[in-house]
Amino acid sequence: MKKIYLVRHCEAEGQHIDASLTEQGYKQALELSNFFADLTIDYIITSPYKRALESIQPFAQSSHLAIAQDNRLSERVLSTQNLPDWFEKLQRTSQDMELKFEGGESSYEAMTRIIAVVEEAFQSSNNHIVIVTHGNLLSLLLKHYNEKFGFVEWQKLSNPDIFLLENINNGVTYTRIWK
Repeated sequence: MKKIYLVRHCEAEGQHIDASLTEQGYKQALELSNFFADLTIDYIITSPYKRALESIQPFAQSSHLAIAQDNRLSERVLSTQNLPDWFEKLQRTSQDMELKFEGGESSYEAMTRIIAVVEEAFQSSNNHIVIVTHGNLLSLLLKHYNEKFGFVEWQKLSNPDIFLLENINNGVTYTRIWK
């Protein structure tokens, strides 16, 4: 059976594209490596953001797997403007999937990006795939499979976090498997 492991990146120094992991984040990346060490993984796809790459690099190196980067796994841009009330605006976009702010993308647009990556992964010849992305994008994917997954659940995600996606009888289910 095909298994897709969705990973939210480890703790990072910030939100910009070149934000590195914190000291704690590097320790978490080693924990991720240990977590995946006993599993059979065929393929790794990650956001091109530095924090996503650094989160999975220890495992990729120890397992001798290449890391494929996919821009569609980049964090969602809420707006290109500085939004002092970004938290409230993000919450509003979880209720109105079409709402978007200047230079940003709607929840629906961002959800569509990650759904495409996951559907391609399910159609690929690889059976055990790790996908590394960001919290907002991950939560939108989980909402796609369970409409009850919303803003409150997004707030409960950890850095890192792991969910296992499986396609059982033509229905996708997910389980949180990180401690």
